Amino acid sequence: MTSTANDDPARHASKMAKKKVARDKIMATKTDEKGLIVVHTGKGKGKSTAAFGMIFRCIAHQMPCAVVQFIKGGMSTGERDLIESRFSDICQFHTMGEGFTWETQDRDRDVAMAQAAWEKAKELIRDPANRMVLLDEINIALRYDYIDVADVITFLEEEKPEMTHVVLTGRNAKEELIEIADLATEMELLKHPFRSGIKAQIGVEF
Repeated sequence: MTSTANDDPARHASKMAKKKVARDKIMATKTDEKGLIVVHTGKGKGKSTAAFGMIFRCIAHQMPCAVVQFIKGGMSTGERDLIESRFSDICQFHTMGEGFTWETQDRDRDVAMAQAAWEKAKELIRDPANRMVLLDEINIALRYDYIDVADVITFLEEEKPEMTHVVLTGRNAKEELIEIADLATEMELLKHPFRSGIKAQIGVEF
C-alpha cells in the first residue's frame, strides 16, 4: 500500500503546520469590525435555524438583540418560548405575522401586518444598544411586495448603526438585497422528510 500524507503522522504534521502558517498570515490581515448585513435564503431547511443560532450566541455573550417575525405567527415555537421565558431581558421578541399568506387569505391584512413589522424592525435597528436584529421571513414579505425592497435597502444603507448586525431570512431573497449583503448564504435542498410523508416535528421544525 502506498503511504500518503494522511496516514503518515510526520508528513501530516508537516502539511498541517504549513497550512497553519498560511492561514495565520491570512487571518492577520483581517482586523476590521463592522455591523454585518446577513441574508439566509434558498429552498433548503435551516435559514431561520441558523439565524436563531446567531441570536443565541448574542444572548450567551450578553449582547442585547431582537427578533421580528414577519410571517410565522400562528404557532408557538421553541425559540420564541425559550427567549420570552428566559431571556426577555436581553432579547426582545416581536411576532408580527399571522401565518403564511395562504393561511390568512387576506392580502390587505398581510400587507398591513408586514408594514407594522417593518416599522418595528426599523425602531429596533435604529437603537444602537441592539447588537443584532433578526428579521425572520422578511424575504417572503419582500417577495410578495408587502414591503418595498428599495425602502429596506435605503434604510439599511443609510440608517443602520455602524456596529449593528441585521439578519434577514426567507426564500427567494431579492437580488438587490443580496447585492448589499456582507454575508449571503443559500440553503440548498437535497432531501426533506416532507417528501416522504413526514410532517413538521417538534424540536426539528419548531
